[in-house]
Amino acid sequence: MDWFVTAGAEPPPGAARVFCFPHAGGSPRLFLGWQPALGGDAQVLAVCRPGREHRAHEPAPTIEEYIDGAAAAIRAVSASDDRPVYLFGHSLGALVAFEVTRRLAGLPTLRHLVASGCSAPSLLPSQRVRDIAGLEGKAFAEAIVFFGGLPAEVVADDELRELLLPGLIADFHMAVGYRYRPAEPLPVGLSLICGRDDPHVGPAQLEPWRDEVKDAPACHWADGGHFYFERGPEAAIDLLLTLVRADHHVELI
Repeated sequence: MDWFVTAGAEPPPGAARVFCFPHAGGSPRLFLGWQPALGGDAQVLAVCRPGREHRAHEPAPTIEEYIDGAAAAIRAVSASDDRPVYLFGHSLGALVAFEVTRRLAGLPTLRHLVASGCSAPSLLPSQRVRDIAGLEGKAFAEAIVFFGGLPAEVVADDELRELLLPGLIADFHMAVGYRYRPAEPLPVGLSLICGRDDPHVGPAQLEPWRDEVKDAPACHWADGGHFYFERGPEAAIDLLLTLVRADHHVELI
């Protein structure tokens, strides 16, 4: 279970598994705070890549290694029972979750992918991300302000930047290593969720997601910017609950 962190409580039999992938520089433990709202309907398994959290002693992976490792870990966990599998990712995490979904396409329990705050994979990495990945120190921090989520005191303070930015910089370097490859449309449902005021991802960036699935994706808009869930994760949690409960109802019928 090195790949996952959970809230600790044993889920009820049949509870869905929701594998959550954090954004660049984000902690997987952010998603553990969603568990109470999901209750017994679903268990959050937050994905922790090598080089982070309890895996800090491991070397950081390339994006392909991250994707392949996470896919293998999810497949191994899911092989023991028939609990439904959902994937959620935000920004870089959504891109990784998409590629993991591709690799899990034959998994019988795979149900749905929720991509949050992420342009269509065929558009990535964006030129902005490429440019930012070439920066360091204060210049990097100032450029990141565009996305929101980085406190002004971190940008201004040398010590805070040295403490907090290395992981974020590493993730940007990992992100620019991504190379999109066309493939068969995903055989599972896709939901998109994005902040209405996101300066980086809008309707034009979401449109090409249609090419990645057999059925047109459902698009949802939440109040806020790129990190819309910082005000409160209700929009994302409600979407997950709706998907899980709807699928469970269909199975019962």
